[in-house]
Amino acid sequence: MAELVYRPVVGFAKTLFKVWDLKIDCQGSANIPRSGGAVLVSNHISYLDFIFNGLAALPQKRLVRFMAKESVFRHKVSGPLMRGMKHIPVDREQGEAAYAHALDSLRSGEIIGVFPEATISQSFTLKSFKSGAARLAQEAGVPLIPMAVWGTQRLWTKGYPRNFKRSHLPVTIRVGEAVEAPRDQYAGAITRRLREAVQELLDAAQRAYPGRPKGSEDSWWLPAHLGGTAPTVDQLRTAEAH
Repeated sequence: MAELVYRPVVGFAKTLFKVWDLKIDCQGSANIPRSGGAVLVSNHISYLDFIFNGLAALPQKRLVRFMAKESVFRHKVSGPLMRGMKHIPVDREQGEAAYAHALDSLRSGEIIGVFPEATISQSFTLKSFKSGAARLAQEAGVPLIPMAVWGTQRLWTKGYPRNFKRSHLPVTIRVGEAVEAPRDQYAGAITRRLREAVQELLDAAQRAYPGRPKGSEDSWWLPAHLGGTAPTVDQLRTAEAH
């Protein structure tokens, strides 16, 4: 089936990244299968993560269908694009339809992109994972492909204004080896292994990342354990409680 929307959008994004002169360092794309279904699983630190996740699959000539919250599909600009690229709307009150849609897509040989943290991590550390990705992979009989992105939060993330004037920014992407999802194993155990794999990739991406804060006011995008001023998980929990 012709991709009348997805491929032009990819072309536009790649052109925009060249204009911005983003320094994209992507390693491990060969771990994404060239054919057949798979669940691509990533950390989530930016509104733009799905674009960079998708870029990682292009060397394997694959297009990723992402599961995204339903409100994005109602937006007058993003909605038609999301539908045209055959992404999957998720209504959190009625998730069964999205699950069934994703399962059908996997069985037909598509790659489905999932953010198992469900929401952007404002601490820029890995949150707990929901088990949906593991259950999808089990039921469809496909592998889980872990990956991590870093640096995307500096462009546009929750709680900060988007800043597309940040040219020359580095973005680091790491894709890991497949995590198998046997049907005879508990989805929770598979999810723990998956989270460990994403954590290792995130650590590797952070170590490889060449960017550094320009000063104390620019350290907001670094998590506390790396010397930054991003709120910790405990601080976020306390703020939510009040």
